[in-house]
Amino acid sequence: MGSGGSQKIFVTVKSYSKRGQLLKRPDLQTLAESRDLDELVTRIKNTKYLEAVNAVTKPYTAEKLEMALRANLADNQFKIAKASGNSKILDAFFQKFIVSNLKLILKGKILGKSQEEISAYFNMHAEELAKQRDTVVKALVAKDLEEAVSSLGSSPFNAEIQKAVELYNETKNIQAFDIYFDKMLYQNISRALRSENDQDISHIYGMEIDFYNIMSIIRGKFWGLDDERIQDLTITATVNIPNQVMDRMMAAESVKDALDELSTTRYKNLIPETEDEVEVIAEFEHAFEMTYYNSINGAFSKMFSFATVIGISKLIGYEVRNIGAIAFAVEQNIPVETTMSKLIIKEAE
Repeated sequence: MGSGGSQKIFVTVKSYSKRGQLLKRPDLQTLAESRDLDELVTRIKNTKYLEAVNAVTKPYTAEKLEMALRANLADNQFKIAKASGNSKILDAFFQKFIVSNLKLILKGKILGKSQEEISAYFNMHAEELAKQRDTVVKALVAKDLEEAVSSLGSSPFNAEIQKAVELYNETKNIQAFDIYFDKMLYQNISRALRSENDQDISHIYGMEIDFYNIMSIIRGKFWGLDDERIQDLTITATVNIPNQVMDRMMAAESVKDALDELSTTRYKNLIPETEDEVEVIAEFEHAFEMTYYNSINGAFSKMFSFATVIGISKLIGYEVRNIGAIAFAVEQNIPVETTMSKLIIKEAE
């Protein structure tokens, strides 16, 4: 066992202590009960996120808080990736920041937003850490969608971006960019998972690939895309869903019929009862996220497994997302029960 091995053990031990520091349900409840954003910020400052929000200026907005939390998350996830000796999987997951910024830029260009308006919604912190700032800046300063797309021409994303533009022109649905950018992201994650060649890891984190594929199929059905286009949106290497089930899902008549095909898979308990397509998609999405979250927590039952290192990175991601959702809910005066029911957190103990 070389230094790499002992380094991995050190990193897994740290993952356990970090997991102990995650906010519990009562902590999030306290945040959600804030009367306004000023009170919320005061309460966040009593948590380990003090530094993350310290620099946020008044007047507070959910948007500003979310940006500050995401920069802090990028820092944390980058540190975990580096400490674990540049794991391909953690690097592939880290690309999510950059992909989501590129999506924001291209969608902003379509909506005719100015560079200032678009850049109000993100910071370049993750890009700076990953040394990918130039790619994103080029797209941001482009005068329109066409120029932004051609600025990405030499990037590894080029082919999928062209398809996104095509699908957008066909459907005029701006989510075309979400789907194709996610496809690039998950193709990379899928490759990284295969390179690790570890059953624990692919059984748990392969769920992201399954989720992406299922969501692409049901969104494709919802938009009335043909089977060929839906097939192009999916990634071939699903981990826990046999190919013939995927084929049957694509051939199904409706969103509900497609989801019913999951009844022979490990996701059979997640199929929603309701008939309304919009509700079906939202319910399935939440149920899947909860199952994934619980599986990640399950990874911690094995000491010294690298799955826990990926796990802590993911759990911190859910925590930041939960606080972001709370900030939005407090800003919009959404009832506390509603907010709490949408979070990805353990059921009340």
